[in-house]
Amino acid sequence: MLHDLVRSALLFIEGLGVWGILLGLMLEVIPSELVLSYGGYLVSQGNITFIGAIIFGTVGCILQQIILYWIGRYGGRPFVEKYGKYLGVKKKFLDIAEGWFNKYGPIMVFAARFVPVVRQAISIPAGMAKMPMLQFLFYTTLGTIPWAILFVYMGEKLGSNWEQIDEVAAPLMKYFVIGAIVIIVLYVVIKLLQRNKRKA
Repeated sequence: MLHDLVRSALLFIEGLGVWGILLGLMLEVIPSELVLSYGGYLVSQGNITFIGAIIFGTVGCILQQIILYWIGRYGGRPFVEKYGKYLGVKKKFLDIAEGWFNKYGPIMVFAARFVPVVRQAISIPAGMAKMPMLQFLFYTTLGTIPWAILFVYMGEKLGSNWEQIDEVAAPLMKYFVIGAIVIIVLYVVIKLLQRNKRKA
């Protein structure tokens, strides 16, 4: 039944073209990886352009993160704990995202974009912490663009076999996680060096 629902949602997206990709990612009824990969499939079929899929995919992802940011800012943890299941945000992932954000700061809004599941939840603690919107948008956009390019590209290359995206992408996810860790470490080191320089 779930597979049928996903199939129906993707057919709806296909009917709207790039606007369907934007809407699908903004609402994220199904995972962004699937929507972007399906967008890549549509590119391979000549239904939409590669650039169009990237632009509208990126905008859709950003809009969804802005919604989550505002929920975190004005609803806070009580709202998320009560209604998070309808947003696809489980409490344990919110706890992880909040812990990372409180420990490492705004850089996590960028780094967490490369960690599945947590990438969605990180916007909520950013909103709860009242992170400046322009800063939030900068880090979110910076992390969203390569994610969109990767999955649209893989979806295009897989063509009619785009549903195998999980098998193809799974080995790459560990490199994303490693990359996120490296970014965090570099950020912390730079902050420590700046702090020591000010003290000196």
